[in-house]
Amino acid sequence: MARQSSWSSRTLAHFRQGGKLEPFRLLRQDARNLRRRWVSDWTVFNQLVVASAVYVFFTNILPGITFAGDLYVLTGRSWGTIEVVFSTGLCGVIFAVFSAQPLTILGVTGPFSVLAENLYELCSDSFKVPFLPVMAWSLIHSAWMHYLLAIFNAHDWTMQYVTDFSADIFSLLNSIIYFHKAAMELKRTHEQMPLDSFLYAMIGAVGTCLVAMLLSTATKWKPLFGRVIRMGLSEYAAAISIILFIGIPYIGDLADLDHGRLAVQTSFRPTNPEREVFFVRFWELPVEWVFISIIPGAIITILFYFDHEISSIICTVDRYGVKKPGGYAWDIALLGTTTALCGILGIPPANGLLPQAPLHSESLRHWVVDEDQVVPAPEEEEEESGAHTNLVPRVYEQRYSHFLQAAMIMVFVSPPFQRVLGLTPTSVLAGLFMFMGYQSLSVNPMLTRFFHLLTPPSELPELPAGVGWGGVHAYTVTQILVTVGIFAVTLTVAAPGFPLLIIILVPVRLCVMNRVWGRETLGFVDGWACREGKPEDDEMVGGDEGFVAGGRDVEDGGGRSKSQ
Repeated sequence: MARQSSWSSRTLAHFRQGGKLEPFRLLRQDARNLRRRWVSDWTVFNQLVVASAVYVFFTNILPGITFAGDLYVLTGRSWGTIEVVFSTGLCGVIFAVFSAQPLTILGVTGPFSVLAENLYELCSDSFKVPFLPVMAWSLIHSAWMHYLLAIFNAHDWTMQYVTDFSADIFSLLNSIIYFHKAAMELKRTHEQMPLDSFLYAMIGAVGTCLVAMLLSTATKWKPLFGRVIRMGLSEYAAAISIILFIGIPYIGDLADLDHGRLAVQTSFRPTNPEREVFFVRFWELPVEWVFISIIPGAIITILFYFDHEISSIICTVDRYGVKKPGGYAWDIALLGTTTALCGILGIPPANGLLPQAPLHSESLRHWVVDEDQVVPAPEEEEEESGAHTNLVPRVYEQRYSHFLQAAMIMVFVSPPFQRVLGLTPTSVLAGLFMFMGYQSLSVNPMLTRFFHLLTPPSELPELPAGVGWGGVHAYTVTQILVTVGIFAVTLTVAAPGFPLLIIILVPVRLCVMNRVWGRETLGFVDGWACREGKPEDDEMVGGDEGFVAGGRDVEDGGGRSKSQ
């Protein structure tokens, strides 16, 4: 009896003032931070902010309409280009104005697309229930779950236990999904188009990807062109490549080929011809399905929570010099609101994007001397930083770039601009998927360690004492196999549950892997994703202490630095 009373006392202590589960503790703190920064966020406006808005616009809308082409086919025309564009613009505007961290960019993500496509298949083929009402209720349930996570300070007692092991696997899964969707788009083209059209589609897809990859390296073309031109080519690499390959099919004999193009609307109405307005009569769903929808709602909540928090963490790493306070709890509550709104409107919900969120911070980065005098950003960061030790990075923390890119995306909901999107061949979208997969993969620390797997032992870098390449290689192979396994699940009827597998990796890493690998090896290849230190440190910092914005940069052998 005494033991039960002691357990009850300890449990109730978490809900008292200062406890991890004290209701509204982080929300109150975030609200104070938002009041302190909101006005100043609207006082910063310059040429770099405008350039950032244009850059993020292209890197956000183009992958979005690529997912739209996939969703159009795999959700029975329930969602198409106009729904994805509407959602991305609407959620972006809301977050630009009301979020606690406006650097985080929102959009429709690859993992959610996979989840929605499989949920549609279950609704239409297995259970014979309408997809949109089920999705609407799933998103409504997800909203109140987001509110509970925010109210009870979930960031403090969840993300502090996530390590780079899980975050890197999630990032690699995103990359694989990009590549897989490109392959599926070309497969559909092969099934629906004659051979000559398919062959050009292959050329268009590979060409779009390769030209974008080539232009993205323009900053290293010195002494070709000027510095400004090289930076422009690099920043607008994807946009230039896409515009080029949209125009090529209209030249000469290529114009006679049957090019599959993006399906768009000619009026402001949903893609599905059976719908007239952006509104779902969700209350007409049978009551048993209202409760069953809690299950996909919980899965969506897990996916969105993990995805949005990781996006917010990575776009505020130390290398960007972010100074203003953010607010994880506030933004999760706001995300719940936009998620429910999207469900009621019958459009796919948006959440934090990778790699667009850190790309936003990168495009706003500049360098200052003594935190006061602004200087031009170094062309070669490593060389300049070494030569001028007084230079420190900063980001223009404001809301204009987020707001402008979202407002420009909203413009494409109108019929005239929808017709412009309709000029896009699906082969170009497949190429863009390849490029986005490449971008996501290129910044994943697992890629460096994968190359070490292929490197002769004599050429490998020296490791710290107690760490062997055998253990590092085994750790890397384990990450790759786990990622492939989770991706394989997304291709089965169990696909809607794949976010649960990612969450399960957290206790597996903390409770099982330390029995397989030594402390030195795990300390070298892994670390906390959201705070300083590593799980193998002698003293763990709990509660609110030790939290940082998260920095994760690649070092030789896959090691990390939280303070780059």
